[in-house]
Amino acid sequence: MDKIRSTKEIIAAHTLTYFNFLNLVLAGLIVLSGQHRNMLFMGIVVSNALIGIIQELKVKKLVDALSVVTATKAKLVCEEGVREVPVEYLEVGHVIRLSLGDQIPVDCEAVESQGAEVNESLLTGESLAVRKQAGDFLYSGSDVVAGTLTARVLHVGRDNYASQLVQKAKKKRRATSEMQNAIQRMIKYVGRAILPIGIVLYLIQRQVAGNSVSDSLVNTVAGVLGMIPEGLVLLTSVSFILGVGRLAKKNALVQEMEAIEALARVDVLCLDKTGTITTGDLRVERVIGLGSYREKEISEIMGNLVYAFEETNHTTEALRQYYKKESSYDIRERIPFSSSRKCMGITVREDAREVTYRLGAPEYLGADEEVLCNAEDYAKMGMRVLYLQKDKEPVALLLLSDVIKKDAPHTFRFFEEKGVVIKILSGDNPMTVSAVGVRAGLAGAENYVDAGELPEKEEKLREEVEKYTVFGRVSPEQKQRIVNAIEANGNVTGMVGDGVNDVLALKDADCGIAMASGSDAAKQTAHIVLLDSDFASMKDIVKEGRTIIANIERVSALYLTKTLYSIFLCVVFIILGKTYPFIPIQLSLIGATAIGIPSFLLAFERHEDTIPKGFLKNVLRISLPAALILTIALVVFTYLEELFHAGDAVTGTLNLLAGGAVSFGVLLSVCIPMSRWRFVLCVVVIGAFCGAILLFPEFFNVISVPDVFRWIGNRIIK
Repeated sequence: MDKIRSTKEIIAAHTLTYFNFLNLVLAGLIVLSGQHRNMLFMGIVVSNALIGIIQELKVKKLVDALSVVTATKAKLVCEEGVREVPVEYLEVGHVIRLSLGDQIPVDCEAVESQGAEVNESLLTGESLAVRKQAGDFLYSGSDVVAGTLTARVLHVGRDNYASQLVQKAKKKRRATSEMQNAIQRMIKYVGRAILPIGIVLYLIQRQVAGNSVSDSLVNTVAGVLGMIPEGLVLLTSVSFILGVGRLAKKNALVQEMEAIEALARVDVLCLDKTGTITTGDLRVERVIGLGSYREKEISEIMGNLVYAFEETNHTTEALRQYYKKESSYDIRERIPFSSSRKCMGITVREDAREVTYRLGAPEYLGADEEVLCNAEDYAKMGMRVLYLQKDKEPVALLLLSDVIKKDAPHTFRFFEEKGVVIKILSGDNPMTVSAVGVRAGLAGAENYVDAGELPEKEEKLREEVEKYTVFGRVSPEQKQRIVNAIEANGNVTGMVGDGVNDVLALKDADCGIAMASGSDAAKQTAHIVLLDSDFASMKDIVKEGRTIIANIERVSALYLTKTLYSIFLCVVFIILGKTYPFIPIQLSLIGATAIGIPSFLLAFERHEDTIPKGFLKNVLRISLPAALILTIALVVFTYLEELFHAGDAVTGTLNLLAGGAVSFGVLLSVCIPMSRWRFVLCVVVIGAFCGAILLFPEFFNVISVPDVFRWIGNRIIK
């Protein structure tokens, strides 16, 4: 949903509609005609509105509760200590605490920094983190990626950079909905045609066909009523609303209902490595001593080095799990980790002199050729390589690996079976990401490229994105370009992200999915938020989406058949100047037994069909031939009436039987493959249709079926 509507808005949305107004006008015409039994369709209109209101109110209650999970919080420093408060509570002058992983909620000035670095890529486009010191300006919407900060609030509300992010998120591309678009186009054209067709049809019924005012009104209402696909509109909206509720129970907050269909049709899913393939944690796999250094001495150095700082990140957390704390060194200076230096270090007093231990990327610490070659080999194996040196002397290579999520291989297998191609867009070394992908069982993960090598021209880029599964060293702008290139190749894209660097790609994807644990900007931009921040839950979400959309597509043929033959009949019988073949009560019987009841029951079946493209083409393949067959049959019956002087009652009965036969034929076709449940459903509704005609022929303005066959037999004998 775009926004969770209030109760008042929900009621208005389901009652104050164009088609409801039109139905009221038609009901008024029936009242004028005096044939009140033909107002049965208003019962369906009222029940449709009630169903929609009740179901959306249920979902609103559930989604309102879940929306609290994504609310933005801040850590306020006060006399009692540090406490969490809503961002809206903050005022200019308040002091807040920020640590690794936090998003800066409001524009601030740094008061105190302990090795703090901030990612401002959404603002500047620069992927490197920026070191922050006391007195530096902190933009809201940027993320703390290292160290801790104490900051004073400078701006709140509209003056806040976060407000600009919200405005930008509001301008995001809507989730694509081929089905919704097709239905809306159809409603638009039918809505425009109803009034002129209705006026002309009434004039023809009254002046050319020679019917009374009462019968002309009833016939006109029948013609116009059949053109209104309100049942399909209700079914679609209720299915989406219930889908939002079911997905909420699976920890997915749907922020636009159309995203359910977009996700069901996704055939290329783009995602980052961290949080999807890997947990985001690191693990020390191996330590290789260099020169004369052995394990015991390396452990002592690392035990002092990694515990020398208060701030931590994923790398130091992994090292702390591997090494025990040591306090044997006289530390004189601490050098916190910096993205620009790509290392951390300590200077200690040792043997009456000062020496410096540094830990970081080998290429940034001036490692020799042999060490660099070894580091490259390990990187190809998916390892993160850290180089430990004492002054300029090599001490050790530490090999760390990303912790692959246990369910990652199963998740990738699921998407492969469902025909969804996975592409990894990562800021890390492409060789490393590729190796991790291979370990996780991602098909095609060995095909990788450095995003810096991708062509600038859009046509060339469209060719290149087809070749690779893994894209490394990807900037935020490049993620956006890659997603756009994939879409330009005719694919439906999904983008899974959690950081500010994913916002541009999330915004342009057909369906953007964010993690609740990610940045607020990502959550605001995405169409769906995974509240458990677990990529594996995408399996259930895709299953649910495909079930909803496949069911709606299947039963849409029932509704469109009625809309099409109503349009055809209106046009043909206007041209022929003949009496319209149905009255409203007859259409209500066909609509309830052959369309309404079975469609709502079939719409909630459980399956995971692959969703083919071309909603309207798929539906018209069934409904168009059926509508043409019925139109031709009713025209034939009309002329046979004149030829054999059958009378209105006989022809009306044949028309109703033909309408039922064609509608039930469509129902049987959408029930293929026929299961036991579907067979029982078809038998019950066909029985209800036949029973209604046999038991209440006068109510439906027909003669008994035996009388029809008796009349046909008499004509044959003559």
